[in-house]
Amino acid sequence: MILRPVAPDVRETTEIGRYLRWLEARGHSFDDYAALHRWSVTDLGGFWSSIKDFFGVRLHTPATAVVPDRTMPGTEWFPGATVNYAEHALGHGPGDAAAVIAYSQTRERTELTWDQLRDQVARARAGLARLGVGRGDRVVAYLPNIPEAVVAYLAVASLGAIWASCAPEFGARSVVDRFGQIEPRVLLTVSGYRYGAKDVDRRAEVAEIRPGLPTAEHVVHVPYGGEDLPGTLAWADLLTKSAPGFEPVGFAHPLCVLFSSGTTGKPKAIVHGHGGILLEHLKNHGLSWDLRPGDRILWFSTTAWMMWNALVSGLLTGASIVLVDGNPLHPDLAWQWRLAEETRATLMGASPGFLMACRKAGLDPAAEHDLSALRQLGAAGSPLPAEGFRWVHERFPGVLLNVGSGGTDVCSGIVQGSPLQPVRAGEISGPCLGVDAKAFDEHGAPVVGELGELVITAPMPSMPVGFWGDDSGERYRDTYFSTYPGVWRHGDWIRFTPEGSCVIAGRSDATLNRGGVRLGTAEFYAVVEELPEIEDSLVVHLEDPAGGNGDLRLFVALRSGAELDDALRGKIASALRSALSPRHVPDAITAVPSIPRNRTGKKLELPVKKLLRGARPDDVAARDVLAPPGSLQAYVSIAGGRASPSGTAQTPPATRRNPAGSPPSRSSGPA
Repeated sequence: MILRPVAPDVRETTEIGRYLRWLEARGHSFDDYAALHRWSVTDLGGFWSSIKDFFGVRLHTPATAVVPDRTMPGTEWFPGATVNYAEHALGHGPGDAAAVIAYSQTRERTELTWDQLRDQVARARAGLARLGVGRGDRVVAYLPNIPEAVVAYLAVASLGAIWASCAPEFGARSVVDRFGQIEPRVLLTVSGYRYGAKDVDRRAEVAEIRPGLPTAEHVVHVPYGGEDLPGTLAWADLLTKSAPGFEPVGFAHPLCVLFSSGTTGKPKAIVHGHGGILLEHLKNHGLSWDLRPGDRILWFSTTAWMMWNALVSGLLTGASIVLVDGNPLHPDLAWQWRLAEETRATLMGASPGFLMACRKAGLDPAAEHDLSALRQLGAAGSPLPAEGFRWVHERFPGVLLNVGSGGTDVCSGIVQGSPLQPVRAGEISGPCLGVDAKAFDEHGAPVVGELGELVITAPMPSMPVGFWGDDSGERYRDTYFSTYPGVWRHGDWIRFTPEGSCVIAGRSDATLNRGGVRLGTAEFYAVVEELPEIEDSLVVHLEDPAGGNGDLRLFVALRSGAELDDALRGKIASALRSALSPRHVPDAITAVPSIPRNRTGKKLELPVKKLLRGARPDDVAARDVLAPPGSLQAYVSIAGGRASPSGTAQTPPATRRNPAGSPPSRSSGPA
């Protein structure tokens, strides 16, 4: 069902329309998005050189080609070219206009004009150079989402040094696990912050982190809601002199290192290059998000998520960026909507969980706040159910809902929407421009209309330069290219429709497979979480090594006042049987205090599955990568250390079996 068709004036009123007109003047005419997308993934040289030219990318030395060889992995982009990301991020806005607007629960609203931002970056650049930082050195930041983090990131990039950041809610072990891999020369940190109404002291964590990073010759203290840190350089002292400039570096020269979540093993240190991130974010932010000079982007993120890097890249288009630090739900659900009203945000990003919570709470943001500047509402981090699409469509008339999915691995979207695509209830509009995304079956054949592995069959400039420390490239190849040689396997389970739209059904390693019926977890949650008694849920499938149906476990977090009795268990079973299949009725339903997620909001099915199979909690996930931090404890208690010889956890005494009965073809193996 199409909720919003493509606007008839899209070619006159949007950035992607301006791009189409620009292409027409150069001999390329496209009737619709599908035709434009086909060209973008077949003529890689033509498409990506057009992005470079359309957005005015400045190469200090020219490239000898665009993409000499499409072979993955190892694709080289714009060989011979030199560029600098920070030069483009700072090159647009008028001097006295706001570039950065920052809100938090730690200090009053702060704002930097474009001139102030450029000046502070030049000063931070000079200060870092005095500390010996130069091309290829690593600077790491234990900082919240505040202007100083943006300034430091751009200063590091301007020097040709390499940036990495962690949010200060991470504990010392998680920080050292990440930063220790890349052997930083400088650490920037805060000593504390306020989260909602709570003051959080991080001095003990900083004291533990410092010896864990023996290569860090200097520690810079950014004053923010805490006490002084002895033996550090004050941020103000770092910024005493100015040295504007931008070091030209190779197209693939490392810009930043992003880290995987660390919930399925040691965090991968994913290296992204200057040129790849610059081109990808110009394309994404301009053509999909429709950002242009004078716009404002508000998207809650922490410095540990790739969305923070994407948020900073709003500057590439001349848009202002709105930073939010603290508890996004404090003092209430409406806080972010009030910020959107106050900042006149033209693009607001929101997690699907936040949108669904607003829906359940009966909020009507556009009626209660002046959101007339808003043109797009972005949603990413987890699947948004069809009911969420309808709620946005009804509550925000005239606003384009742009639901996307991508990730840290490409630091951008793989599938999402744009003003040139219709919005269908419950479906992502389609593959992004320049992304040859498909669904593959287990034999490596593309499928339409059924679930398959999300793959990318042509290279993208923002695919990682590599993993830090993986000099042979073995871990990189094994992560993305071991299943389908020469084809990127992303790890998501997806269904493409004949119209080109798609549905992300969850992680492929969490797929439910009962009696030959495969189902993504997102479709399961869409049914369960529509029940008024259910706040949140998580499902895991413990496969039967003997080949039976295995054991399907459902965990539910209940809304206030609800009780998981036989009546509610029966209601859940009935809803799943009706909407999905009898095979997807859980074998056991258990109430838990909370559902574990990582810091970007993704549910952690695999760590819970490992716990139920007898894994040690410390081998499953670090406590401080979880939200909330103690959310796995209930599952540790449920598992109780009672794993069967086959690896399937035994049913804990506190868990009630589903009174509605087991699904057909139930295995006689252990439950």
